[in-house]
Amino acid sequence: MPEGALRGIRVLDLTRLLPGAYATRVLADLGADVIKIEDPRGGDGMRRTAGGLFFDRLNHHKRSVTLNLRSPEAAAVLDALVRTSDVVIDSFRPSTARRLGVDPPTMHARYPRVVCASITGFGYEGPRAEMAAHDINYQALAGTLYPPELPGPLVGDIGAAMQAVIKVLAALFGRERSGAGAVVDAPIFEAARLWAMLPSTRDLPRAPYNLYETRDGRWLALGALESKFWTGFCERAGCGTDASAAAVATIVRGRTFEEWQRVFEGADVCLTPVLPPPGTTDEPRGPQAAALGADTDAVLEAVGVGAAERARLRTAGVI
Repeated sequence: MPEGALRGIRVLDLTRLLPGAYATRVLADLGADVIKIEDPRGGDGMRRTAGGLFFDRLNHHKRSVTLNLRSPEAAAVLDALVRTSDVVIDSFRPSTARRLGVDPPTMHARYPRVVCASITGFGYEGPRAEMAAHDINYQALAGTLYPPELPGPLVGDIGAAMQAVIKVLAALFGRERSGAGAVVDAPIFEAARLWAMLPSTRDLPRAPYNLYETRDGRWLALGALESKFWTGFCERAGCGTDASAAAVATIVRGRTFEEWQRVFEGADVCLTPVLPPPGTTDEPRGPQAAALGADTDAVLEAVGVGAAERARLRTAGVI
């Protein structure tokens, strides 16, 4: 989808933490106007994780509005916001979403043209629907951590975010045809289970597909799965195509990173350096997310909540 394709689409983001933030970040990158609703008593907990680095990365394209959804007086403000939105997405447990009146079935019945999406742990029904869990738990139950090892990427969270985006886009496309919104659910456990069905590095041959340390402590990633790549690597590295991972490791440790770069210059063998993730070196931190509640007055003024009412709601701790 080209950048800006969702221009004119407004997304009301009621989510917390990674999965919802990533999903709405993707929608914002596609041009949607994303309004992030945060509790005035501190906002999204990700603001205080790793100095706010990940919060900034996931939320810098969004506007921040404070609203205490647990306050009875929040309902009228939320109603004004939803009526000007195309998508509402939450990440509460089902019982919490129902208690707040923001669960997709309730919202869809009230606002039939709105796409009402929810990123849940285990879906809205079933014995685990209310179970507390995070990515490590979803992956453990799905089988991606067996034999036991700590996960790398949070594939359950990220997978659910991408499924939510795909389902929201499909629902928006369907609305163009029917005029009606839809109810969307993206359970994190289901996303993790889909990952468990796919091959992992444990299923691939060790020697051609591995990480190797050079003499000066740097690392190379080899992904020579096809025989032509593996043969090309072995020819330049000086090993036989029947070499074990341990044998290749010994060979690679015999030269520095720069020496190997010269050896494989121009070679088509799926060999790359292992680099640190963005933001962990001296490069600039990048755009920052809006301060908590920075857009509250502008957004609420635009949906009909006047200055006097905003002042009253702010004094009462509602916004």
